[in-house]
Order: sequence, then C-alpha cells, then structure tokens
Amino acid sequence: MVYAVVRVRGTVNIKPNIKKTLHLLNLTRVNHCTLINENKVYKGMLQVVKDYTTWGEINTDTLTKMIKSRGMLVGDKEITDEYIKGATPYKSIDKFADAIQNQKISYKELPDVKPIFRLHPPKKGFEGIKRSFVNGGALGYRGEKINDLLTRML
Repeated sequence: MVYAVVRVRGTVNIKPNIKKTLHLLNLTRVNHCTLINENKVYKGMLQVVKDYTTWGEINTDTLTKMIKSRGMLVGDKEITDEYIKGATPYKSIDKFADAIQNQKISYKELPDVKPIFRLHPPKKGFEGIKRSFVNGGALGYRGEKINDLLTRML
C-alpha cells in the first residue's frame, strides 16, 4: 500500500524534531506531496508529523493524474510516456503508476525525478488546518478521502 502525504501547515514555531522529520519526508513547503510505502518506520514518522500533514491511501487513477500533471524531472521537464518507456521496463505512465501501487518499484527510483509533487492549494480550501480530519479539519489520517483532496489540488 502506498500513502500520499501532503503538508498542510507551515514552519513557524515548529519543534526541531518535527522539522527534521518533515525534512526527511521531503516535505519542506506547504502543499508539497510525497509518496511513501507502508512500513513501521514511515508510520512512526507520520505520527510525529500528524499535526502538520495529512495522508491516506492513494488510488491508481489519482496517482496517474498526479504523475502526468505535476511530476517533474530535474530541469523542470515533465514526465512523459516516452521517458517512462526509455528509463523503466514499463511502457506508459499508467503501467508505471500501477507498479508503484503494487510496490514493485518506488517513484523515487525513476532516474532524475524530483521526489515531491508541488501541488496547488485545494479548490474551496482546506477544512481547517488546526483540527484533525476526524474532528472536521484537514490534519492526520484520512484514508481513501485523500484522493478527493489531491484531485482538488491538481
């Protein structure tokens, strides 16, 4: 299972251990998104940064849209089907996104790829950046509903 993690809050008055964890997740700015695999290490990191991020299980359709529209290579070049075909054993972005979902390959293993997605602020805004998702806010674990948020941010 692959999680999409989106940074929601900024860095003012943030504790050093939380700041370091966000840096290790490559979430240096608000509205940046990264993909991580499910394991104990990443789950612990998500618990440390739960008051500054939101995360959930991304589906293949949303992942494909994100790679096509917001995925970037070094030099601010877009990721195309031709590049995927030449750099990986997969023939298209759809097949590559499916392989990421099945944890056959990691997004970061693509040569010259930037490990983050720089997203727009969500249409109609966040629900509230000081409360958890369970309590009507935008922070913390949101499960499959992360796909709705990411669609609004593309």
